[in-house]
Amino acid sequence: MSDRAKILILDDEPIVGDRLKPALEKCGYEVETQTDSQAAIDQLAQTRYDVLITDLKMAGPSGLDVLHFVKEQTPSTRVIVITGYATAEQAKESMKGGAVDFIAKPFRISQLRELIARTLAS
Repeated sequence: MSDRAKILILDDEPIVGDRLKPALEKCGYEVETQTDSQAAIDQLAQTRYDVLITDLKMAGPSGLDVLHFVKEQTPSTRVIVITGYATAEQAKESMKGGAVDFIAKPFRISQLRELIARTLAS
């Protein structure tokens, strides 16, 4: 059994996962990507992740729907919300729903790596 932190990246734009996955794997994380929110929910029901990084706006269930599902099923999974449509209300709702942080796109990969490291250390 691996002791590497397991991360799921959910974003309907494939380029997000394509860029984040190798950058996070270089840090030693086990990373999977998903572009379909319902498929991600199914995956989250079967597999435990240490961190979920999710976009907010997607076809099908929204990132907030996925956040609520994760917090009900595996409360220990830490959720980081990323979005290109950041508003104070969305950030507040995400944090109230159990997200550990909220990052507006575009962001630097180094910011996300630092946030993940802090999140896993806490």
